[in-house]
Amino acid sequence: MTRIGATLLKTVLLGIGLSLLAGCSDNWNNPYPGSATQANVLYSAFSERPKHLDPARSYASNEVEFTGQIYEPPLQYHFLKRPYTLIPLTAEGVPQPRYLDATGNVLPDNTPAARIAESVYEVRIKPGVQYQPHPAFARDAAGRYRYHAMKATEVAGKTQVSDFEYAGTRELVAADYVYQIKRLANPKLSSPIFGLMAEHIVGLKALGESLEQAARAQPDVELSLNDFPLAGAEVVDRYTYRIRIKGKYPQFIYWLAMPFFAPVPWEAERFYAQPGMAEKNLTLDWQPVGTGPYYLAENDPNRRMVLKKNPHFHGETYPVEGDAADQQAGLLADAGKSLPFVDAAVFSLEKETIPYWSKFLQGYYDSSGISSDSFDQAVQFSAGGDPKLTDSMRKRDIRLFTTVETSISYVGFNMLDPVVGGLGKDRQKLRQALSIAFDYDEFISIFRNGRGIPAQGPIPPGLFGYVDGVAGLNPYVYENKGGEIQRRSLSTARKLLAEAGYPNGRDAKTGAPLVLYFDTMASGPDAKSRLDWMKKQLDKLNVQLVVRGTDYNRFQDKIRKGNAQMFEWGWNADYPDPENFFFLLYGPHKKIATGGENAANYDNPEFNRLFERMKDMDNGPERQQLIDAMLEIVRRDAPWIYAYYPKSFGLRHGWVHNVKPNLMANNTLKYRRIDPALRDTRRAEWNHPVLWPIVLLVGALVIVIAPAVIAWRRRERKTA
Repeated sequence: MTRIGATLLKTVLLGIGLSLLAGCSDNWNNPYPGSATQANVLYSAFSERPKHLDPARSYASNEVEFTGQIYEPPLQYHFLKRPYTLIPLTAEGVPQPRYLDATGNVLPDNTPAARIAESVYEVRIKPGVQYQPHPAFARDAAGRYRYHAMKATEVAGKTQVSDFEYAGTRELVAADYVYQIKRLANPKLSSPIFGLMAEHIVGLKALGESLEQAARAQPDVELSLNDFPLAGAEVVDRYTYRIRIKGKYPQFIYWLAMPFFAPVPWEAERFYAQPGMAEKNLTLDWQPVGTGPYYLAENDPNRRMVLKKNPHFHGETYPVEGDAADQQAGLLADAGKSLPFVDAAVFSLEKETIPYWSKFLQGYYDSSGISSDSFDQAVQFSAGGDPKLTDSMRKRDIRLFTTVETSISYVGFNMLDPVVGGLGKDRQKLRQALSIAFDYDEFISIFRNGRGIPAQGPIPPGLFGYVDGVAGLNPYVYENKGGEIQRRSLSTARKLLAEAGYPNGRDAKTGAPLVLYFDTMASGPDAKSRLDWMKKQLDKLNVQLVVRGTDYNRFQDKIRKGNAQMFEWGWNADYPDPENFFFLLYGPHKKIATGGENAANYDNPEFNRLFERMKDMDNGPERQQLIDAMLEIVRRDAPWIYAYYPKSFGLRHGWVHNVKPNLMANNTLKYRRIDPALRDTRRAEWNHPVLWPIVLLVGALVIVIAPAVIAWRRRERKTA
């Protein structure tokens, strides 16, 4: 027994000693085991698996975080310049449209839009751009494609493109861009922008119909898009293609900076169309093929996604132009240097905000947003209302960057509803009264930690047409008090409500209380407090608000059928132009009958007329005049309660460089630069193992075990 007891004690102490030694490792809590020290890798996270990585289908922000680094449309936004400015990416220049009349004659640039039959954009791309390595391009010694006619047995066992022995590349050509435009019309892909683009690109709608007929006639045959011509997109020569647009549509140039218009090689689609591929997730939705600075090297959406530097990247340099603030912030320190800077980017799955935040503070994520739970730990406001970092954040050399997003959150009224809808003066006053009562200044303070600006209309800051300060206030909801914008009083709201036929919140004719219905997808404890707040806003007018919660599909169905009375909605800019927000209120785009994006079903003939003139104009004083007139109409009619423009707050560690929020660009990873050595040093400082609990545990175990050992030894002696 003595030997056993002694052995037991030694074993326990040895195990504890080994634990202590293990705990002394610098990487005791490193979530990237086996990663190299001073690795030139950016670490980030994602909370939801991207559904589509095919540029014809992808439209979500969590998808473009990847597609923006992989695919290259012909144009991009300048990283630093504001207002947002388009510059070439794979194109040699930003194409300028040629305007043609109905007989094909070239018209002057200042021709009125009504006389323009077509706008022609000719895009010349840079020679020598190569695709990422991919088996779709691999050829044998005879020049035949190795993997374009595989048998099911050859596909078996393959789960990613790296499983194929051979890979190849080829030069980007103009035909690849034309091929992608045709893909927008493929009914099998259901591109979210096909309906919109079919209104503008000559022949695209007809191509969609032809492809649909062909698919029905031969459902088991993969369509070859090269066999279907498209009048509105044609190859001029190896490096030039031409796009024809119906009439004048100046906003089309912005679409040429989106992944929808990035090139897709026909070889990739042929490769992925083979039997057995889709079952192995070997598709463009899972394994994209592009010419960008990075390619998707690993796609494990249940764990992590990894982007690696494209070895065939054609090269690009960091911008050399910026303003004085950029210079002061160090954003021009890398001017003229080759891109990209980091070799890889690792995105780990983090479904919860708390572990994401903890790993950011430990230095294992390079940047982070700020959730409501961690906001007070990170940010405090000065006496003047300006956000600044807390002392604990500054001690860690964490930097804060903020920007007002080019988006709007609003509460919509169904303008077809008999109670809140209609363009009569009494209905206008009802909606104006409700707009005053919903105190979104308070909402931003309570529910968004100050991260927002009360909206004065549908156009957010940063876009042409937005007017800052008291000159741009909504006079039906706000007023100028000594040079400051203040919400109108509740007495004004009550007066408007009475003039609308509801004195003290009751129908003047029947005496019945005014009851309004609010549809929402929001659920959970956080949503309940927010919805309770909304009810209290109307309690101030003695108006009852009934909240009708529902799931996403049911909510969409109610909006589509016009069965909602009031609802909350929002919009993020696709491109930096006021047309992208005003079209949400354009009558012919109503949800009812047309299925458009006008969810409020607002239809004011005067607004429609001005919109049709404004949308095709170039920015200038005349366009601003029309915008001002349109703002007056929609503020007076109040089809929306203009809630707020969101403000984003982000954090980055001091070792991360070249961060400037760019709400239009989606390919900014290539500009990021990190200091891996500094990161490793900080991680070591911030993640020293806490050993005193283990020491206490050792002491406790010794106290517990020692008496037993002593007792065994005594008993052994007595026995002897």
